[in-house]
Amino acid sequence: MEDLTFTHGDLAAAAGILMATAARLAERGEPLWPVPSLTPERLTRHYPPESWRVAWRGEQAVGAFALLDRDPLFWPEDPPGEVRYLHKLGIHPHAQGRGLAQVLLLEAARETREAGCVFLRLDTAASRPKLRALYERAGFRAVDEREVKGFHVVRYELPLG
Repeated sequence: MEDLTFTHGDLAAAAGILMATAARLAERGEPLWPVPSLTPERLTRHYPPESWRVAWRGEQAVGAFALLDRDPLFWPEDPPGEVRYLHKLGIHPHAQGRGLAQVLLLEAARETREAGCVFLRLDTAASRPKLRALYERAGFRAVDEREVKGFHVVRYELPLG
């Protein structure tokens, strides 16, 4: 795996990666996010621009995720300051199949640990076995399953102690 660099706050690049990822998943019959919900304008409704991390291979944006310091919708019981929350992990279709998702998860864990947090948490649809397996291979453990706004999700955490 060649070296990647990471930038913070590049919402346009993150949106491009997520739209390409969502379109490819839909083509394969595995829709995840509606493409129109991934424009920069729509993403900023839930994810501040500074929350975005973009992985670059040279001049090419290859992966993205949002890292938040609170998530009241999916983790309302968490006290502030102890946890970071990963959302919208995406790998551009031209870069998939090379282990980049694991690299992005490691980067999110590294940044979370450096912030002094004890857990990196995320949620995913319970009906996505490939995605769940990806997180479990990265060391995340399932905390519980619940309904959130009509979606059945599994909440995961990665202990960083």
